[in-house]
Amino acid sequence: MNWFKTQIIDNKTLVFDPLRRQWVALTPEEQVRQKTLHFLVETRKLPAGLITVEYSIKVNNLPKRADIVVFNNLGVPQMIVECKAESVPITEKVLDQAIRYYSGLKVKYLTLTNGKTMFCYKVEDGKIEILTEFPL
Repeated sequence: MNWFKTQIIDNKTLVFDPLRRQWVALTPEEQVRQKTLHFLVETRKLPAGLITVEYSIKVNNLPKRADIVVFNNLGVPQMIVECKAESVPITEKVLDQAIRYYSGLKVKYLTLTNGKTMFCYKVEDGKIEILTEFPL
């Protein structure tokens, strides 16, 4: 895949997202999202076809979007990845956001990253356990 292609249009920097196959604004959060997608596809060798960006879910009947959702080969969601800009610390508040998304998607894993730090959690029987390494 061709990662990190950028262009400037009307004084705005855009990056080409190879999974969405479109140019998007290169915000600080998008920069982390692109690095995370690169990690998932190129480093962890997850099939790009099993990864969706800005996946729509309902949380308490409100529309929300998970930054990244990873599916298994059967099309069942396995992981929600919540990306924050590098300047945003990964706190309990970020975990709470991912847990709200979990309530609408019931995945096995939650991952939180700001590009510098990554936390992975396993959700089982209503309990959240922090993991010491990336699970997929």
